[in-house]
Amino acid sequence: MIEKILLAVSGLGHAEEMLKTLKEIPSIQRAKVTVLHVVTPQSTASVMTDKWEEGGKILANAIQSLNLDPSQVSSILRQGDPKDVVCQVADEIDADLIIMGSRGLKRLQSILANSVSQYVFQLSSRPMLLVKDDIYVKRIKRIMVAMDNSDAAKHCLNLALFLLRDIPGSQLVLTHVNTDLRGKTSEVNEIVPNKDPIFAAAYAEAQKYGVQARCYTSSGKPGEEICRLAEELSVDLLLLGSPDRRPSVAKSFVDIDRLIGASLSDYVRVNATCPVLLARTVE
Repeated sequence: MIEKILLAVSGLGHAEEMLKTLKEIPSIQRAKVTVLHVVTPQSTASVMTDKWEEGGKILANAIQSLNLDPSQVSSILRQGDPKDVVCQVADEIDADLIIMGSRGLKRLQSILANSVSQYVFQLSSRPMLLVKDDIYVKRIKRIMVAMDNSDAAKHCLNLALFLLRDIPGSQLVLTHVNTDLRGKTSEVNEIVPNKDPIFAAAYAEAQKYGVQARCYTSSGKPGEEICRLAEELSVDLLLLGSPDRRPSVAKSFVDIDRLIGASLSDYVRVNATCPVLLARTVE
């Protein structure tokens, strides 16, 4: 399910550390990794030459730190606008997962600061694992999936089970937030999943793969509650579905409404205290 990974590196952040953690997971160990660094165009040839040399060193250091089997890793150094090049290379190699660092900028800041991760998420339909600069990357044993009845949530469930099924002692944490836009929160309640329409099928699927699952509900504003649940339940990785609602004619344009509006995935991307894997299904 995840056979080709694109790791975009900039010389900073925890993206390499996240990939090393993923590579400890049995189902990921055979995945091919492409490490990408993008050099932005410079005003003079001499500065451009310096940037190319610097980029080569960043790639070499990243590959050395990953310590992967040479047959499993390749590198690409390319010139251009990072947000465009990451999408292009992901398509070229047909990546099953993009891993990027993120500064965790708020929505409007993302536009003003030209956030690469934000734009890539908007323009790519591929699953994307974002690792903020200020979080601690832990060994993955507990994965949380925010559940509803959407295809995007089911896609996340399948990804989570793919990752967890061969990890001894792993646990799937299924959560659902009953929306209360007034912001009134409830206690986090663990429930018996068998008779719950949100959890029953997902719980049964986990049992099929021998993965222990626990189910929790709460109420409040969805983005805030998902982040709270992830922190309170001490999860190592959060999977969140993000349906693509842009018309096909707008695929080449960033969805400004989502950038500055109340996008659930954007809120979680910025505020979660663990790595976030955002998976999109095209409607």
